[in-house]
Amino acid sequence: MSDKSAQKKKYIIETAREVFKVKGYKEVTMKDIVEACEISRGGLYLYFQSTRELFEEVLKLEQEDGEDVFAGSNPEEVMPSDILALFLKEQKKELLNRKPSLNKAIYEYFFANQIPAKDNLLKKQFDAAVYIIEKLIDAGVENGEFYCEDSRGAARNIMYVLEGLKIASQTRGVSEAAVDREMMYVMQGLIAED
Repeated sequence: MSDKSAQKKKYIIETAREVFKVKGYKEVTMKDIVEACEISRGGLYLYFQSTRELFEEVLKLEQEDGEDVFAGSNPEEVMPSDILALFLKEQKKELLNRKPSLNKAIYEYFFANQIPAKDNLLKKQFDAAVYIIEKLIDAGVENGEFYCEDSRGAARNIMYVLEGLKIASQTRGVSEAAVDREMMYVMQGLIAED
């Protein structure tokens, strides 16, 4: 693929991401993408044959663009509790963000399509986050910041709490106080007693 074609494809994916944020997954048509990108129908079909194929590329882009709050920190300079607190702070910002997000579209996509576990991007992201949080908890236990007998279970619990809050924020809304309460509860469960 030439540079120009690659740039065009990326433009289509980035524009489609904004359309999916506003309309969700189920409501988006190829016509919506054509109009948003201001390209011909044939120009779009040159790159993508369906909204599903396009949305899967959006998901890949999201994964690549995902801000890694753990990156750039030197583990010897930063305490595991600080890194975990930063991660939870970023999650809180996302939960309380009232701007359109891909969350609704992502849930619609996974409910509408039978995705095998080995190909399920949400499962992969969940498992990767559990692994990172587990390692943070282990490091915190080693240096005496945390007390935890089952770091993997605690990490899974944290991710399930965040996932539940994410769904609540999309369906019925969630207050800042509710997010703070749940995150405080998570952290209190790990704090080592002196």
